[in-house]
Amino acid sequence: QVQLVESGGGLVQPGGSLRLSCAASGFTFSNYAMYWYHQAPGKEREFVATIHNIGFPTTYADSVKGRFTISRDNAKNAVYLQMNSLKPEDTAVYYCNRPGAPVSYWGQGTQVTVSS
Repeated sequence: QVQLVESGGGLVQPGGSLRLSCAASGFTFSNYAMYWYHQAPGKEREFVATIHNIGFPTTYADSVKGRFTISRDNAKNAVYLQMNSLKPEDTAVYYCNRPGAPVSYWGQGTQVTVSS
């Protein structure tokens, strides 16, 4: 079955960097665009970035443009989110998503906390 497993979250100081990974299995990874979302406490889950199945184009939320970079390795069935210049407002659980109809798949999430 489809599985998405995120990793790489943690506690980082403002201005720091983290690289999130999402390992995918159970489907033909190279056929799908992939997405990152985040959800802060008490807020709705929000779009962060997406990458098409061949690695481009990419699209970002305005709040992360110029700081975050999404990438993928179709040989490894993985999608990544490089997060630089992190801000306290980036604190959230970050989720990997594979879109689909009628079912969209989500990972379990990885916590990112930006705090001094």
